[in-house]
Amino acid sequence: MKRFDLSLYLVLDPDLCAGYGMVETARAAVEGGTTIVQLRDKTGGTERLVETGLTLKRALAGTGALLIVNDDIEAACRIGADGLHIGQDDGDPALARKQIGKKMILGVSVETLEATRRLDPGIVDYVGVGPVFATATKPDHKQPVGFDGLAALVAASPVPSVAIGGLKGSHVKAVLDAGADGLAVVSAICGTPDPREAARALAILIKEARR
Repeated sequence: MKRFDLSLYLVLDPDLCAGYGMVETARAAVEGGTTIVQLRDKTGGTERLVETGLTLKRALAGTGALLIVNDDIEAACRIGADGLHIGQDDGDPALARKQIGKKMILGVSVETLEATRRLDPGIVDYVGVGPVFATATKPDHKQPVGFDGLAALVAASPVPSVAIGGLKGSHVKAVLDAGADGLAVVSAICGTPDPREAARALAILIKEARR
């Protein structure tokens, strides 16, 4: 059985992370309590993803944090990442599973009840649910679902779920009350003056909300 902790899931953004760089941002965030790091770079191409991903993998070695690659199956396999995450428009989960093998974690984004109910827990390990709110870090996102929509999608999911979309510290309790296993953030850590402290503050809020 695959073991992973969706509590505090950081999605790296190359533009927002430009000040520190993606690797240093991830390293600091994990020191602060981030449990999963997703490498997302929609414009960099496979070779840049692989180069950054291999550096990230070395930086995260021994921390317990997992490295997930967004969308690029070839990059995920060449990096030897812990997992792959794909959106609804990024291909068939069954085909992705065939390409990455049984051991790698596979996450899928869902925005609708129909897509959530179609999930096969024999193929998909977790879902990214949202966007909860509109977010500038993904301008082509679907209609925001809000917390009521989040709760409905989480309840319909046969696998663990992480909420995403414009989330920050003030949303932690509502996300967990909706039943999600954790929250995924971008700008709440990337681009902040101190990514370690930003992650630490979120991790504390998550811990308190679970008491």
